[in-house]
Amino acid sequence: MIVAERKPFEEIKESVKQYQRILVLGCGTCVSVCLTGGEKEVGVLASMLRMSFKLDGVEKKIGEMTVQRQCEKEFVEPLKAVVGDYDVILSLGCGAGVQFVADMFEEVPVVPGLNTKFIGASGGTGTWEEVCAGCGDCVLAKTAGICPIARCSKRLLNGPCGGSQNGRCEINPELRCAWQMIYDRLRARGQLELLEEIMPPKSWKPALSGGPRKLVREDVMP
Repeated sequence: MIVAERKPFEEIKESVKQYQRILVLGCGTCVSVCLTGGEKEVGVLASMLRMSFKLDGVEKKIGEMTVQRQCEKEFVEPLKAVVGDYDVILSLGCGAGVQFVADMFEEVPVVPGLNTKFIGASGGTGTWEEVCAGCGDCVLAKTAGICPIARCSKRLLNGPCGGSQNGRCEINPELRCAWQMIYDRLRARGQLELLEEIMPPKSWKPALSGGPRKLVREDVMP
């Protein structure tokens, strides 16, 4: 899932203070799971804004709404019924959600309330860890389901680097060495022969082509 964290409150307040009617828009998927953009978080932030502006002697209309996903048209469509009542949308979605909503409603400013961090998974209660860099050329079949691009500090494709000690990363000893983890898992499976295949350097051209990447599935297009 996409992991995000809420921007500092003062930064959020500054970004919307010029507007009289503010809609705080949540997203019920990724950012809801990481406790930054769901219905509960929308309510908390909206209440904080109301209180803060009231203490400043300013009355503002602050609405609340949460859609299932901000990055798909069918889920954002319900906004059409209310968007005309607001001067700005404060999105508690990831960067993709902010841009998607902004594209659908070009006449209304859409500002982010979150900072998008990475593609990750739960590392325990209240913790999320990056596990995928979205490189566009997945090698997980060869690395026991552990991504060396996201989880190795040096992004080595043919590790380990030789600097790790006792299974800990040379750069950040708080991290487990990704390649030690890969080795241990492959050994347990009896698949160490996978390490004998040298993986060539990645071509980052698709990711650095000067524009956004795009995936088209003609088999599911109308």
